[in-house]
Amino acid sequence: MNRSAVMVEEWGAMEGCPVHRYILQSGSLRAAVLSYGATLQMLEYDGEDRILGYDTLEGYLGGGSYQGAAVGRYANRIAGGRFRLGGREYDVGRNEKGVGHLHGGETGFDKRLWTAQVEDDGAEPAVRFTRVSPDGEEGYPGNLTVSLAYRLVDGDTLRLTYTAESDQDTIVNLTNHAYFNLDGTHTAGTMGTDTILDTRVRIAAETFTPVDERLIPTGELRPVEGTPFDFRQEKAIGRDIYMADEQLRLGQGYDHNFVLGLNRCRRHAASAYSPSSGVRLDCYTDLPGVQFYTGNALEESGDKGGRPLHKNQGFCLETQFFPDSPNQPSFPSPLLRAGERFVSVTEYRFSR
Repeated sequence: MNRSAVMVEEWGAMEGCPVHRYILQSGSLRAAVLSYGATLQMLEYDGEDRILGYDTLEGYLGGGSYQGAAVGRYANRIAGGRFRLGGREYDVGRNEKGVGHLHGGETGFDKRLWTAQVEDDGAEPAVRFTRVSPDGEEGYPGNLTVSLAYRLVDGDTLRLTYTAESDQDTIVNLTNHAYFNLDGTHTAGTMGTDTILDTRVRIAAETFTPVDERLIPTGELRPVEGTPFDFRQEKAIGRDIYMADEQLRLGQGYDHNFVLGLNRCRRHAASAYSPSSGVRLDCYTDLPGVQFYTGNALEESGDKGGRPLHKNQGFCLETQFFPDSPNQPSFPSPLLRAGERFVSVTEYRFSR
């Protein structure tokens, strides 16, 4: 494969349909993305894979932690699996313990086959995934045409560009669910004791959205000052994660939406730095929130290399509209009106 190029290979089949794996390389970055779930399967920086995941398609078909997946039609949670739009109530199901709607439902975008097209096979290689979510899929209104383009930029940045259009008013909240481990996953987990608790994180948020027992936002924008949720200055993930705090108890660690702003503009959302590897990750987005999740429920038998996934082995920076926004009129609106075009860009930039 050329230094800057896209290579494609067949990577198994789902329900008799082939699944393809696209490998992009540019500069210090090498990424692999799947037509199943528009999934980010590998993200190498300086020769080390920096995300968790699986070595085979079967891992993704059987896994329950959304490893690297494109998540929608509505990422995160909707209280009771219901919302009102245009005077009508929509029931999108309760796939989380029978009480709430999570990450698009029983068969969300992460479990669908997408159509792939190589957009650029040059210095900034890119693959675009597209699918049509029909009216009524998982209970959502409107025929939604959605796409996600993965592009390597400047040899050190992964850019994700989301677009969506609908023929009816609907709601849209799209994210990627990669679990980062900046120490690298080729050797991580050999003894089953590695965690991301020493990774140092900064989040550019003055407030966060506290949750109730169902992990649904209460509607409050709570200041982070004086709480374990204050990441305005870089600190180790593990410094405060075991504090006696009701929100940490509810999330079993950090699993909360941080408020970047109440409007949409491109901003630096967060950074992470591993003192062990010297690798730094910077996240930029034009969305108003980022879900910081510390892999509190990870427990699966087979990660890359056959090692088990375990608690706190990776962290997520899921750029997004706030959870339960369709039922929270004070939150930024995820409404996509018929005939309008939704466009959003998130970037993950690596350095040492």
